[in-house]
Amino acid sequence: MLLEPADALARARYDRGMPAAPAPSVQVFGREDSRPTRAALRFFKERRISVHFVDLRRKPIAPGELQRFVTKLGAAALADTTTGTWRDAGLSYLRMDDAELSARLLADARLLRLPLVRNGNALTAGPADATWKTWFTVPGS
Repeated sequence: MLLEPADALARARYDRGMPAAPAPSVQVFGREDSRPTRAALRFFKERRISVHFVDLRRKPIAPGELQRFVTKLGAAALADTTTGTWRDAGLSYLRMDDAELSARLLADARLLRLPLVRNGNALTAGPADATWKTWFTVPGS
């Protein structure tokens, strides 16, 4: 049986031997005892999105990873200025540039606004359900 060129093209396009699209996955930096971090983990698990969780109590964030967030979002967006840790450290009265603030954030992970979520090059700090939904919705649906 002779196949039309269009049929052969369609058949090649949907060949079962072709690799499937990679499953969506995100990387979440946070602490297990943090309520916003637990909410983020639940958000992604409910949507069957693969999650790589990094517990900042067990393993501190790498300087390069923190720098990626600082470059994209700014150090001020990463700092949780509402916590007692921030006030107890006396940081409410200081004016710091991004370099100084990122050094403080690297030294004490309790000052970070959690969770820090990375999906490829897209980054968020703190709860951002609306942004996360846009990452995994099909355009036009």
